Amino acid sequence: MKHLFQSWVSKAAVVTIIGAFAFAGQAQQNERALDLDALLKQLEEGKFSQSQQNQAREQDFISQRSEQDRILRETIARRDALLRTSEQLETNFEENEFKLADLNGALDNRLGSLKELFGVLQQVAGDTKNKFYNSVISAQIPDRATFLDKMAQSMGSSSKLASIEEIERVWFEVQREMTESGKVTKFNTQVVEAGGQKVTKEVTRVGPFALVADGKYLEFNGVTGTVSELVRQPADRFLNSISALEASNGDLVRFGLDPTGGSILGLLVQAPSLQERVEQGGLVGYIILVVGAIGLLLAIERLISLSIIRAKVNSQLKNPSFKNNNPLGRIMLVRDKYPHADTESLELHLTEAILGEVPKLSRFLTIIKIISVVAPLMGLLGTVTGMINTFQAITLFGTGDPKLMAGGISQALVTTVLGLVVAIPMTLLYAVLNTRSKNIVYILQEQASGVIAERAELQTQASNAK
Repeated sequence: MKHLFQSWVSKAAVVTIIGAFAFAGQAQQNERALDLDALLKQLEEGKFSQSQQNQAREQDFISQRSEQDRILRETIARRDALLRTSEQLETNFEENEFKLADLNGALDNRLGSLKELFGVLQQVAGDTKNKFYNSVISAQIPDRATFLDKMAQSMGSSSKLASIEEIERVWFEVQREMTESGKVTKFNTQVVEAGGQKVTKEVTRVGPFALVADGKYLEFNGVTGTVSELVRQPADRFLNSISALEASNGDLVRFGLDPTGGSILGLLVQAPSLQERVEQGGLVGYIILVVGAIGLLLAIERLISLSIIRAKVNSQLKNPSFKNNNPLGRIMLVRDKYPHADTESLELHLTEAILGEVPKLSRFLTIIKIISVVAPLMGLLGTVTGMINTFQAITLFGTGDPKLMAGGISQALVTTVLGLVVAIPMTLLYAVLNTRSKNIVYILQEQASGVIAERAELQTQASNAK
């Protein structure tokens, strides 16, 4: 009995714990039971309360069951109606497909060769539309491409057939394009100048090749339908041909046109000018040009000076009276300055006078020679600098975009060219100037040798007379 009582107490404790979790609100308000009677009473009250709640829920469900049955019946009826509608629509769709196939077959049979004609017409309209968009003739005759675009889209997106008027207009536009391609005409239109202003100008159209106005080439944008001046114009020889064309009255003139419709002209105007080429050389390029300019000025000064000195020396050779304004005259005056000197002394005096004239004749020649040697080395320096910039661009941005490397490569090539452009003329000028300077020195030495020989003969004659 004792064991049964302990077992019953354990089970009651478990039930009490479960009841406490199920009715947490009520259990928190009650005090803890101190004996088995209070615990039993507490379980009876919890069971009675739970039975009342369950009965209330059953009553609510029974009262709402009729409403739920009504909603279910309505939903089933709506579903059945939609299924019947779906079946009817599927049947109509299948019937319409058969009818559409029969009608398309009948249409194909009735069209016959016309179907191929309309296909060719659609293709011609599409190809001609693209040509009109890029044709400069559209600057004078707008909205041609718009008509062909609409026609090609309508024929491609539906089974609409082109009318006789549309077919005739396609033929007319193609024929007008060919006719206008052989004309040089003038018309007025708005032109966007390089500064951005819109001005109405008289534009000359040369077939489908070029548009010109006020001595400048124009370009036509088919997307926006605008005519604008080229920001960069080609060389002057092409611009001069525009002036000749605008001034002619139907006469034949030479004119520079682009048979590709602007592709070659666009590449031509993008070619950098001489100033832009020099700017691509950077700081090293400017230093090379400055050094070359200094060398050129020195070479010009020496060329003029040596030419004047050579002319005076030639004049002195023909004149028996010696002057002090030329090297030969100054050397001959040394002879007169020492009339009684022996041959060896006179030779020393003449050599001294010649050595005094040599620095004046060879002045700046050493600098010119140094410039001719340093210029290509500076060009090599610019080449190395440009390649360093190129590899830095490759390191930062990779090799995906060649334009990022173009700056360094341009600097490398331009500085090399500038170095050679300076070095080659400087080398030639140094050779010419050095030759002229030595020729004058040879004349002085030759005349000095003659003077010494003459003095030696006089001394020999005097000795023999004694």
